[in-house]
Amino acid sequence: MAGVKALVALSFSGAIGLTFLMLGCALEDYGVYWPLFVLIFYVISPIPYFIAKRVTYDSDATSSACRELAYFFTTGIVVSAFGLPVVLARVDVIKWGACGLVLAGNAVIFLTIQGFFLVFGRGDDFSWEQW
Repeated sequence: MAGVKALVALSFSGAIGLTFLMLGCALEDYGVYWPLFVLIFYVISPIPYFIAKRVTYDSDATSSACRELAYFFTTGIVVSAFGLPVVLARVDVIKWGACGLVLAGNAVIFLTIQGFFLVFGRGDDFSWEQW
């Protein structure tokens, strides 16, 4: 039952993060939908970890080059997701209020993604097919 509670909490926090993102785009004062491009970063951020987890067979090792490279690429993707709204606000494509809402949404969404991997990614009996 703890898995269901965690899944509900993660989905609720994901909805809050997406609400911040949508508010940054759809409020009448802002009205520009360029910040929605951060959705691409949400989708591609776990991909390096999935590849490293699939390729790395030595799960007992504390570190491997493949896993470290995946962490590096994931960090670059997350930093890019935080940098895109700042760059858009700096060149006056979006307003700074929208940038703040998108950055808040980014923080919530990436913490939700990390929480998913912390809650459901541990354990040897875990299978992606159950979801």
